[in-house]
Amino acid sequence: MLLDIENLTVELPGTARPVLTDVTLRVGAGEVVALVGESGSGKSTTARAALRTLPEGAVVSGSVRVDGTDVLALRGEALRAHRASTVAMVHQDPRSALNPVRRIGDFLVERLAGSGLDRRAARARAVELLGAVGLPDPARRVRQRPHELSGGMLQRVVIAGALAAEPGLLLADEATSALDVTTQAEILALLRTLRAERNLGLLFITHDLHLAAAYCDRVYVMYAGRVVEEQSAGALFDRPRHPYTKGLLACSPTLGEAEREIRPIPGRPPSLADTFGGCEFADRCPEAEPECATWRPEPVALDGGGAAACRRLPVLTAPGQDKRSVR
Repeated sequence: MLLDIENLTVELPGTARPVLTDVTLRVGAGEVVALVGESGSGKSTTARAALRTLPEGAVVSGSVRVDGTDVLALRGEALRAHRASTVAMVHQDPRSALNPVRRIGDFLVERLAGSGLDRRAARARAVELLGAVGLPDPARRVRQRPHELSGGMLQRVVIAGALAAEPGLLLADEATSALDVTTQAEILALLRTLRAERNLGLLFITHDLHLAAAYCDRVYVMYAGRVVEEQSAGALFDRPRHPYTKGLLACSPTLGEAEREIRPIPGRPPSLADTFGGCEFADRCPEAEPECATWRPEPVALDGGGAAACRRLPVLTAPGQDKRSVR
């Protein structure tokens, strides 16, 4: 397994509850895995654990392994090498990753500094990388500055930088949400092609559950720092099992579908100042019973693979119940 996170819990000073609680997540080589949920659910923190770039003062338990290496045990040069060559992250806003007064080529050459190439060879490699991510006229682009390129072009530059050291694992943190739909489709197609050509493992973080179901092999759903459901993409879309997953689908409009009522999830997402004696979703859950307020979530294996953490799961999926999500 390329990325193997097991029972990861992350606590920060001054917070009433952990940022992450018993998170277990896996990504295989050549696999695209989605991580979805509302803002503040812990998606980005989970991804940063693979790079060990957690906030200062974080208290961490559990394990994070990338290609068999214990990331939480890495220090010094070993940690720098891990961040430079094993795992790479593509962030939501490409402009924040680039120095506005330096040329595109300088950004890529810096990424290639540890590859043993001299500056001339590194610059030639930078041109190759820009061509590999579909940027037109790459020899000219390396001489340009960020303000001369569109948002879609800059996202391709950032992806090229992430691929510079040929990592095995790519973390895409809302990498397409700031782009228009046409450019978004191009970037998604590019990432899929690169995944196939390089056998990359891709962790795809998004708010868009429909996009995750269409694009990814498996989907993890997070709420309040906990994974509440994990299924194959097709199974999760056709038969969501956790009430939170059903709620996300119910409030997500889709182009081309028959007219239906959009039903938002009541209440608000929890903050780190909120504490819970039981299921974190109980206050917002339409299926909750009084016992849910004291039941600590535990994943329950699902028929056909995956798991969901809901006390009422056997009742909600009993014969005769409606098992399909709203389409």
